[in-house]
Amino acid sequence: MACGSCGTTENGVPKGCKSNGNCGSGTCGSGSEKLAVFDWLSNMTLPTGQAPFNIYEIRFKNGRKHFFKNTEKLSVSMGDVVAVEGSPGHDIGTISLAGELVKVQMKKKNISFDSEEIKKIYRKASQRDIDVWQTARGKEVETQRKGREILGRLGLQMKLSDVEYQGDGNKATFYYTAEGRVDFRQLIRDLAGAFSIRVEMKQVGARQEAARLGGVGSCGRELCCSTWLTDFRKVTTTAARYQQLSLNPLKLAGQCGKLKCCLNFELDTYLDALKGFPKQDKVLKTEKGDAVFVKMDIFKELLWYTYKDDSFKWYKLSLEQVQEIIELNKNNEKASSLEEYESDIEEVVKVDFENVVGQDSLTRFDAPKSRKNKNRNRNRNKRKKKVPVKAGNQQQGERTNTKQKPNQPKATQNNPNKNNRNKRRNNRNKNGNNQQSK
Repeated sequence: MACGSCGTTENGVPKGCKSNGNCGSGTCGSGSEKLAVFDWLSNMTLPTGQAPFNIYEIRFKNGRKHFFKNTEKLSVSMGDVVAVEGSPGHDIGTISLAGELVKVQMKKKNISFDSEEIKKIYRKASQRDIDVWQTARGKEVETQRKGREILGRLGLQMKLSDVEYQGDGNKATFYYTAEGRVDFRQLIRDLAGAFSIRVEMKQVGARQEAARLGGVGSCGRELCCSTWLTDFRKVTTTAARYQQLSLNPLKLAGQCGKLKCCLNFELDTYLDALKGFPKQDKVLKTEKGDAVFVKMDIFKELLWYTYKDDSFKWYKLSLEQVQEIIELNKNNEKASSLEEYESDIEEVVKVDFENVVGQDSLTRFDAPKSRKNKNRNRNRNKRKKKVPVKAGNQQQGERTNTKQKPNQPKATQNNPNKNNRNKRRNNRNKNGNNQQSK
């Protein structure tokens, strides 16, 4: 891919960016793929007698783009900074797309060529226009900070997310997010009096806010809305149900707090795969009783059913077996029990780990130690342990709590079970001696 500054070869093939991501035009390699557009029709010549398309797409702050007419027939191209018509005054923007591709974008956004929304391009931006524009852009951070202070003083339930100054510095657009309707008439008066500018309030959604801020998603990659996604389609929990996902808000929600946009990416594939599966409310009639659906695995084509009367055990069936049972039920015949169908499924054991380099199992430290060894080590440590000598009541060198009582046998002190066995053995010997004497 290449921009207009990189040039092309004799055959019209782009040479590619040789600047290693530091393109002077600010398009290719700038790190914002959503802002840069590759004009693949730039090397194509127009048919004889056809004039170039005089409408251009111009980009402003935060990826905001609008269409403007080149009524003065200025010689401009992609990457040029131009002064365009504002409301009121003028604004400064960068041409992001020109030529025949603008027609495609206008058709995609349902904007006619003679629409009143399309304003004019005044001129190429002079150095004075750029200086005024940069000065106005430098005020945005401080304006946003003071605006949030005014919001806190008024106690409005809204969040001021960004401020954008117009190119001439006479107007500022305040972007905010709010859950409900907000009466900000007093806020507009305070903002206009504090900064002496025209104020325009514009509400943005949570998805647009996340796209402006950017971030990293749970997949480990940059957010789709901040890199390439331009249209935000409606996402519902129905998409998660079709994909057999758990309806956990913590896992399904993105950085914006709404459902992830990527739930719609694979939805069509899942819908095509589910066409061969029976409906989940279908009841299977067997000799043992009626069976109802529990869950399914779309990729492995497996389904789990359980009996209505005995729902403690789930039975795993293949898609072919379920379709066979449904065909039997259509003919008013009952199928065999689910146990027989489940026993026909052959499970192939897949080896996930092979010890090819002499490595031990990764879970070798997870096995708990036997309790017998712990008790043996504890008794051994007790025998080796020395008790300190007490001063005063004990003589020097005498130990405490280590010697057994003189009247108590050693077996009774250490192992009562062994003492009982010795008593039973002595009783048997006595009985045997008494019988011999008789």
